[in-house]
Amino acid sequence: MSKQPPKGIVPSNPFPQSPAFTQPQPKGVRTKLDFQQYVFVNQMCYHVALPWYSKYFPYLALIHTIVLMVSSNFWFKYPKTSSKVEHFVSILGKCFESPWTTKALSETACEDSEENKQRLAGASTLLKHLSTSSEEGSPNQSAPVGNKSGVAFSAEKLVSEVPSMTILDKKDGEQAKALFEKVRKFHAHVEDSDLIYRLYAIQTVIKTVTFILILCYTMTFVTSIDFDHVCEPEIKHLTGYSKFHCTHNMAFMLKKLLVCYIALICVYGIICIYTLFWLFRRPLKEYSFEKVREESSFSDIPDVKNDFAFLLHMVDQYDLLYSKRFGVFLSEVSENKLREISLNHEWTFEKLRQHVTRNPQEKLELHLFMLSGVPDSVFELTDLEILKLELIPEAKITAKISQMINLQELHFYHCPAKVEQTAFIFLCDHLRCLHVKFTDVAEIPSWVYLLKNLRELYLIGNLNSENNKLIGLESLRDLRRLKILHLKSNLTKIPTNITDLSPHLVRLVIHNDGTKLLVLNTLKKIINLAELELHNCELERIPHAIFSLNNLQELDLKSNNIRTIEEVISFQHLKRLTCLKLWYNKIISIPLSISHVKNLESLYLSHNKLESLPSPLFTLLKLRYLDLSLNSVAVIPPEVGFLQNLQYFAITGNKVEVVPKQLFKCVKLRTLCLGHNCITSIPEKVGHLSQLTHLELKGNCLDRLPIQLGHCSLLRRSCLVVEDHLFDSLPIEVKESINQEASVSFASGCKCLMEGR
Repeated sequence: MSKQPPKGIVPSNPFPQSPAFTQPQPKGVRTKLDFQQYVFVNQMCYHVALPWYSKYFPYLALIHTIVLMVSSNFWFKYPKTSSKVEHFVSILGKCFESPWTTKALSETACEDSEENKQRLAGASTLLKHLSTSSEEGSPNQSAPVGNKSGVAFSAEKLVSEVPSMTILDKKDGEQAKALFEKVRKFHAHVEDSDLIYRLYAIQTVIKTVTFILILCYTMTFVTSIDFDHVCEPEIKHLTGYSKFHCTHNMAFMLKKLLVCYIALICVYGIICIYTLFWLFRRPLKEYSFEKVREESSFSDIPDVKNDFAFLLHMVDQYDLLYSKRFGVFLSEVSENKLREISLNHEWTFEKLRQHVTRNPQEKLELHLFMLSGVPDSVFELTDLEILKLELIPEAKITAKISQMINLQELHFYHCPAKVEQTAFIFLCDHLRCLHVKFTDVAEIPSWVYLLKNLRELYLIGNLNSENNKLIGLESLRDLRRLKILHLKSNLTKIPTNITDLSPHLVRLVIHNDGTKLLVLNTLKKIINLAELELHNCELERIPHAIFSLNNLQELDLKSNNIRTIEEVISFQHLKRLTCLKLWYNKIISIPLSISHVKNLESLYLSHNKLESLPSPLFTLLKLRYLDLSLNSVAVIPPEVGFLQNLQYFAITGNKVEVVPKQLFKCVKLRTLCLGHNCITSIPEKVGHLSQLTHLELKGNCLDRLPIQLGHCSLLRRSCLVVEDHLFDSLPIEVKESINQEASVSFASGCKCLMEGR
């Protein structure tokens, strides 16, 4: 505020009065000219003689205040920083007050000691178990299985049991989940730059420089404020005087106020200098939660950088407890524990029981999809036989799985499961079938290779990875009881590691998804192989390596590019081969040498390009199943009558015009598919097929059905595939016979049909 002190005027008298001299009394109108001159001189002295700092100090103090306020706050009001700071403060407050923060910190304080005890006990039990397993498999080898196979159990794969936390209130749990998401997004948004730090440093430098400037010139002018001073305004022509002695009545008070102002400015400056020292004494763009990790079990809290680190350093200056509580929401362990609590609260035993179904094999099955983890209640389903876990990122198999005494099959679809020591021992003894679906072979849990009693292993994913040198199944040799290996991948050759399984592997299935399988020589070493499936492998001929598999009983080469099967003559050396599946290929003709494969019982040639059927085909007297559907066959040779053991014959979707009567000599036929051809009539001898349970005639050029269908006592309407008008043309007694309720034989026949298909 402006201060304008009064000033006294003491003019000097050049003509001293003598006692004898009498001053005449003025006459006329009184003008008060002396007062006007006093006022005039007063104003002239204030504007000219009084130092400017004394006059404008209040305004200058106001300007100083504005400058310091602006320099102290412009970084906070800057659009790119203010929103981040305000958001951080709001999140910080919520993290501090969240019930989950207190619960997480308090309930993990005692976990370290318990966890160490459990790890030591579990590790000793596991090593003992593995040593025993190794001795059983190979008496001459004393090394543990884990070392022999090159697969070591680590803390990432074998985790100890952690005491479960008390269930949170549902609302608190949802709020904590939202906080984890907010912290994650804020972390990603703020850590990529150091804008707040740079602006804060610039602001501090500006404030410090401003303080030094203000202090310098204020100290200079503080001595210029005096109570008494000489004023020499150029107004002698008006007053007759050139010099006046003036007083500044507010000088004393202004001086005291200025000293107080300097003291306050010094305090402000000391804070600025300390801030500069704090800013540049240590790196503030790196922040470590090392102390928090030591005091709690959340060892995964990451160190942060840039603006995120700077904001946390600022919080530490206020209270270390804030950053400690904030760190809880940066921990994946903490988030996983929260998810586990919420998951167990949501998925109760009753809810899981409602999701249990029976599969076609009448086994109890539970499929869990896209959960945050495996609910504890799952392990209470003691009668469960199959457990499927799909897209569960934090699947953990705990020791409680030992309650599931009926569990024999596990499915892990994009689910990197972790298993505890006790649970692993249980799985080693009880698990028989395992399905693993993955993106990269490295995602297969290492404990899979140590399941000594595993019978079936299904691997679906990329096994042809450059990083893994074709396939990383180095430890398959430890699966000493594995009988079935199913690989659905993109292999270019059969992995040599599979030969480690050669003494006991019975079935090998490779679905190659269109990638050409070039090298098959490894097959020769799997001498006990009974079933081989090579689907969609872009094969152009039957691989010669197959002819060395003397124990082979079933060969399936579905969905390849095979055009010729001249090599089929070599199958005569495979005395046990009973089933040959060459369907979904491009085979043009069947060679005459097919007659040499005497032991064939099932032949699948559907979805090819066959135009004719050679007579030697019908010399395979053991044939029970013959599928020629969806080809271009025009004639069924009469030699078909030689197949007295034929039970299933399908030639649907061809160009057949005449059904030979000899076909009905195959009196054991249970299924006959003649649909979608050019047949104009069905011989009356169809009535000789007394065991016929399924007949397909739809899509032909028939104008009537033979009444002899009534002699097929096992045939029912549901298994007679024909146009309705043709069925309606049958006599009433024939229709009634076919429409009767299915007998036990009929039911079993249809079941056999479905199984055959």
